[in-house]
Amino acid sequence: MESNGNPSCKRPYELGKRLEQMGRTKEAVLSAARSQLETGGIREFSMETLAKASGVTRQTIHNLFGTRTGVLETLFDQIARDAGMERMREVMMSIDGAAMLDGFIQVFSNFWAKNRMLLKRIHGIAAVDPEFGEAIQARNQRRQMGATRVIERLGGSLQERDSERIGCLVALTSFEFFDALAESLGTTEAAQKQLPRLIRRALLND
Repeated sequence: MESNGNPSCKRPYELGKRLEQMGRTKEAVLSAARSQLETGGIREFSMETLAKASGVTRQTIHNLFGTRTGVLETLFDQIARDAGMERMREVMMSIDGAAMLDGFIQVFSNFWAKNRMLLKRIHGIAAVDPEFGEAIQARNQRRQMGATRVIERLGGSLQERDSERIGCLVALTSFEFFDALAESLGTTEAAQKQLPRLIRRALLND
């Protein structure tokens, strides 16, 4: 019984409570960020408005995320996990080029479709806000690296023709193209169905 009063026993408990509270605070800030991005504009998304909406101080947000871009990056990671983006690791391990291509298209089209309105708002802000623009560009560079690997697996030695195919795959798996396709076809479901056909036709002449 006496051990219950030992400071060494209290520390893990108190640490666990602090981590739990930190997790709840982080979720509150991310929820506020998502809400503001979905309903407001660039002026509505700031450290001050996030602090007010989530019921914490600006310093708390700074401690958790660093900057406004840090909030955005963490939100990206969250919605990516929710949309199954982690499956990309499995896709990139495929030994079959065509299967890798199909998986690559599916993962991104699912991501774009599930978060279309939010991502539309974020890309709109990124067009006029350099800080957001850099965050989007970093994500696009990762997608380009993935596209390069897909083309290599399809049988490329990365000659001039393969560079064109990489550029084509990057363009056709971009949010901008998916959004335009969904707008043209009327639904995100129709865009998801049509996108693989368009890409396979462009890259494989299927």
